[in-house]
Amino acid sequence: MTREITFGTDGWRAVMAEGFTFANLDRVAQATAAQWRQHPARGTRRLVVVGYDRRFLSDQFAARTAEVMAANGFRVLLTTCPTPTPAVSQAVKDHRAAGGVMITASHNPPRFNGFKIKAHFGGSAEPSLCREVEQRLDQGPVREPTTSQLRRIGSQDIRPAHYRAIKQRVDFRVIARSGLRFAHDPLFGVGAGCFDELLRGTTCRVTTLNARHDPNFGGINPEPVLANYGPTAAYLRRHPHDLCLVTDGDADRVGGMDGRGGFLSTHQIICLLLHHMRRNRGGTGRVVKALTTTTMVDRMCEDFGLELVETGVGFKYIAAEMLKGNVLLGAEESGGIGFQGHIPERDGLLAGLMLLEMLAMERRSVRELVRRLERRYGPHHYERIDMHYALEERAGLMARCAAHPPDRLLRSPVVEVKSYDGVKFLARDGSWLMLRGSGTEPVLRVYAEAASMAGARRLLEQGVKMTKSA
Repeated sequence: MTREITFGTDGWRAVMAEGFTFANLDRVAQATAAQWRQHPARGTRRLVVVGYDRRFLSDQFAARTAEVMAANGFRVLLTTCPTPTPAVSQAVKDHRAAGGVMITASHNPPRFNGFKIKAHFGGSAEPSLCREVEQRLDQGPVREPTTSQLRRIGSQDIRPAHYRAIKQRVDFRVIARSGLRFAHDPLFGVGAGCFDELLRGTTCRVTTLNARHDPNFGGINPEPVLANYGPTAAYLRRHPHDLCLVTDGDADRVGGMDGRGGFLSTHQIICLLLHHMRRNRGGTGRVVKALTTTTMVDRMCEDFGLELVETGVGFKYIAAEMLKGNVLLGAEESGGIGFQGHIPERDGLLAGLMLLEMLAMERRSVRELVRRLERRYGPHHYERIDMHYALEERAGLMARCAAHPPDRLLRSPVVEVKSYDGVKFLARDGSWLMLRGSGTEPVLRVYAEAASMAGARRLLEQGVKMTKSA
């Protein structure tokens, strides 16, 4: 009965009407409520925050989640409209809630939906909490709320409180008087309109693209990757801006373009923000990155004298390090970025404000700033492909690749193999190749980084060959 529900890197996701059904949602919500009811975190209130994105039926899945939570004796704060995931996390922390639930499948295709669990500290649930919820599946019947319990469900737009919190994390006066032209592509997701609100009354000029509510996300997967940037890039070539931020379906991850539609990789954005946090803001502390993130971060940390911590893939691992304290920046290849002094959570809206602060302080184009990094730390070209690969065959592939690593990547000897989350091969010259399966789909991801784009692409070819010969 429970085998069809498996938690990935950030909760449970499945295809709607197949795995993601109201019946299965009930099971997960009941298990989550039982865990919070029986093991409440110290200092928390008997309250759960529930939010949802723009996907088909997300509002109804959220309402049903609220009912199950109420039936388990919790007061519920249910968002009144599609809401960014970090706003839910912020509300959990602000209200000292037992936890939060965000109904979203983030960047997954439109046919998916998901159940993200937010822990009491305002961040992604720890792996241990996800395991405990999985173990509680079907241990008891799903509770139905009484009329009096339904009255414990309150509704509120929690976005304004989140806006106030992130504006306090930046020098908003510098941004407000900068006169920057800022474009935002929310990819039809919940980020639509957020920067219009955040920057209202300032000298910044905001252009929001692909803002309409479309559960099919304009025919794309709402992920901030180059393949989804075409129409917006064409618009920027005709109508130049200073920067374009791209957020995913639930606005916790970012990508971007320069003001004329040139692609900015998530790695470049991470490195720009790290430089800004250290040099312009004088920040100190540890830097935490997922192991699929550019090695330029490694070189920058060595240059800045900052401790670097590497984790597995999934922001919950970065959040765990942030909870230990003294983290300047936490980042992952997929565009999830967390900031010092904020909730231990990736936040696409705060990342956008921080980039605007950077441009306002530097008074240089984002492309100039990228070139400055490359002159100092060398070129780092990254590529990734996703290929279909059966879930049941993945473990065997990973074991074979770890046991039989390649001798060389391009012409450089392999000097290290990391296999604690997928398999990653590192060469002496700094190039690397990695294979890792998606936590939610029958997809194998092949990642590579080299000193040239041609080199990165050759590494991808080498990775694909390994999947066929293993």
